[in-house]
Amino acid sequence: MRVNTLLLLSFLSLGLPSSTSTSKSSSPPSFFTPGSTMAAVPSKNQAELLLKVQEAIKASLPDKALADTVKSEVNHAMGADSEPDSLKEMHDGIVYKFLVNGEWRVSTSGRTIQNLTPYDETVCYEVQACTREEIDEAYTSAHAAQRVWAKTPLWKRAELLHKAATVLRQYASLIATPVLREVGKNRKAARDEVVRTAELLDYAAEEGLRINGEVLASDAWVGQKRNKLAIVERVPVGVVLCIPPFNYPINLCGSKIGPALIAGNAVVVKTPTQGAVSTLHLGAAFKIAGAPPGLVNVVTGKGSEIGDYLVQHPGANLISFTGGSTGIDVSKKAGMVPLQMELGGKDACIVLPDADLDLASSAIVKGGFSYSGQRCTAVKIVFATAEIADALLEKVLAKMAKLTVGHPEDNVDITAVINRKSADYIESLVKDAEKKGAVLTTPYTRVGNLIHPLIIDHVKEDMKIHWEEPFGPVLPFVRVADATDAVALANKSSMGLQGCVFTQDINRAILVANELAAGTVQINGPPARGPDHFPFTGFKDSGIGAQGIKYSIESMSKVKSFVINLPEAAHPQGH
Repeated sequence: MRVNTLLLLSFLSLGLPSSTSTSKSSSPPSFFTPGSTMAAVPSKNQAELLLKVQEAIKASLPDKALADTVKSEVNHAMGADSEPDSLKEMHDGIVYKFLVNGEWRVSTSGRTIQNLTPYDETVCYEVQACTREEIDEAYTSAHAAQRVWAKTPLWKRAELLHKAATVLRQYASLIATPVLREVGKNRKAARDEVVRTAELLDYAAEEGLRINGEVLASDAWVGQKRNKLAIVERVPVGVVLCIPPFNYPINLCGSKIGPALIAGNAVVVKTPTQGAVSTLHLGAAFKIAGAPPGLVNVVTGKGSEIGDYLVQHPGANLISFTGGSTGIDVSKKAGMVPLQMELGGKDACIVLPDADLDLASSAIVKGGFSYSGQRCTAVKIVFATAEIADALLEKVLAKMAKLTVGHPEDNVDITAVINRKSADYIESLVKDAEKKGAVLTTPYTRVGNLIHPLIIDHVKEDMKIHWEEPFGPVLPFVRVADATDAVALANKSSMGLQGCVFTQDINRAILVANELAAGTVQINGPPARGPDHFPFTGFKDSGIGAQGIKYSIESMSKVKSFVINLPEAAHPQGH
């Protein structure tokens, strides 16, 4: 029975025990702890509590989810344990379950995989090592759910996405914790990722309502009469295999799930090994929001153990992958399955002589060092023309020196990279460059997996860091003769995700941007993915297809036409 929402809010505001049913019992409902009425909530938290409860009611969350939200928000406002029951059922202590057919399960393998924090390498969580049989079940349940979901009205599909977005906003602070622990983002950035994903789902819900078909008439073709009409529609592909990366385990999974569902598909998600618990929370948001069993399935395990089986499974109708060079191997094994892939980049920043150096230096520091450089769209190499190189470097170093370094709980700018393997790789690039004559502008400093920000000057083509993607807070600085030289070097890279050009001459900027072999070229700004409705695509080894909400919906659907053959030509009249 639906919650009496007006009564609920009234009781909360008056500080009286409330009931979510028509029962006349005076006992408080199960979602309140003893004394958890509004009167017991500190006055400074009461307004925020009412706003959050109102948001949950407005979203028309299922009764259980609404009650869970109220209980969680009241407890949070009182300073008590605020993890809702719907999230508690995901785990036993630090050991998390996987989601198949609407149920949280422990793997029959009997094995779990430990996740270590990047910053102190202690165990933060354990996730299930799923078996092939469990993957089979995930695909089977996804296909069964998809056949029903494809017949669900668009407005109902959109409603689910809006509800999931509301759940993410309600629990953003809670979900930020595994993001911080697993992938080392500072708490503000972790929470921002959750909220950004909610906004993405809301936009995807609305964009999906605007994806329309068309009607074609035969007489547009030479020699044809107007006796055939083609009704062209977009139909779902079926089941989408979503493989997000560690660095945005929620947002870059939401950017796959949202468009897939609004297009009428079901999904099987393979979480990143590091970042798995964060991605599981996105699956939980859809479960809490009322997703039909089997529509959203989330499996966990090492890519080396289950990756090939997932990718080559006959149940996968499209693969959406974000990551590194592993994606090239995935594409070779996928056969005839459509692909949507973003595989990293060596994003070049070209600074021309007439550039605003304050603007360029700020963009380089922001673009190169946000989330410790662990972004596909980070500035990966700077090409500065000789006449302004020293002045630019001076400004960059001054701004880099202001970056804070340390533990993510302290909301610092630079935190530890994802793991020791990554830190060792970054260090090897630094040592190779230094050995071959590059200049380290500040001493190389590493403590565990925490690498301090570093600019490497006078980088040459024989150095690995000129070509390879460090995925860390280390940025090569290359001096070039002119724009032509810079573009030629940038285009030698096997990757072509993004690039940027700094100049005050817009005509020149367009000319340089046209020559760069990259999916997106930013003018007078750093590389960036987003806003999330912008197209996001890579050239060469940086990807296949396009992302961005509208483009993802199109990628995750296919064209189907119905041709009506009329007995004679028909010409519609307007009067």
